[in-house]
Amino acid sequence: MILAGDIGGTNSRLALYATSGNGISLQVQQDFLNHQFTSFPAVIEKFLATNAHSAIDVATLAVAGPVVGNRVTGTNLPWLVDADDIRGAANARQVVLLNDLLALAYGLHEIAASDLQTLQSGQEDVTGNCAVVAAGTGLGEAGLLRNASRFTPFPSEGGHSDFAPTDDVQTELFTYLAKRYGHVSYERVLSGAGIVNVYEFLRDSGHETEDAAMRERLEGAADKASVISHYGLTGQFSICARALEIFACVLGAEAGNVALRMFATGGVFIGGGIAPKIAPVLHTKSFRQAFADKGRMQPFMEKIPVRLILNQHTGLLGAAAYAVEQTTVAPV
Repeated sequence: MILAGDIGGTNSRLALYATSGNGISLQVQQDFLNHQFTSFPAVIEKFLATNAHSAIDVATLAVAGPVVGNRVTGTNLPWLVDADDIRGAANARQVVLLNDLLALAYGLHEIAASDLQTLQSGQEDVTGNCAVVAAGTGLGEAGLLRNASRFTPFPSEGGHSDFAPTDDVQTELFTYLAKRYGHVSYERVLSGAGIVNVYEFLRDSGHETEDAAMRERLEGAADKASVISHYGLTGQFSICARALEIFACVLGAEAGNVALRMFATGGVFIGGGIAPKIAPVLHTKSFRQAFADKGRMQPFMEKIPVRLILNQHTGLLGAAAYAVEQTTVAPV
């Protein structure tokens, strides 16, 4: 029995999988809001207390943050996640923590073709590397190194690299965010908080006007990014539509940067909680142009396939797949 988890900055997904000669099979899965718990072991205890299960052989938990010594202090998490604490809470024989984007990369082999949408067809190189970029509470990036007939996924913390503006408005956005935060990473733009940052920049700079009706909708909203995204897609408020347009262009540009760094001729996969919800703005010429606009490398970039991950359980599936591939658990 495998306890798999996908622990983000806002939500934690937990599931129990059984192993067999045919791979893994889902037994039960449940989502939790992190702010309702004081620690991650408390989430595990709640999950296991309400779901019947056999003895757990291995727990593989994907966490949004750098894993060092089987511990993670997440950038956007309220907890320190420690394998020793989890071993006790889950009564598991083995506990492995892995970066959430590493799990997402492993999960790409577990999802169906229908779980993907093509943003740029390109010309897939079946011998080439791949990359994953995912925006949610934070921004994650990972690579898949092609090694003979298989991939070897590896994590990164590239989402915290320096934001590089690509036009005059983005340069103003950079200056605005630098005054607010000091260091401006891509995550300051490409995240839920990032959508709010872009909206507030447009409002405060005078590039867009905040309608009184829109201001009322944001006041007291628990998730301002979702409100902005909703009205950005409907087009009811131009400031919201402009915020999503900038978000999509920056996401396209950074996905292109990742493709160059990792020589991802096999394709780039866009995941996370935000992208599927704003899919219409990613299926635009602006997103594709931002991805490919790399000067002399543009012809190379236009050949790289870009796909949107629709399955929100890809990271959870990847954590379970990692258990089978990388730990001592064996199919029965």
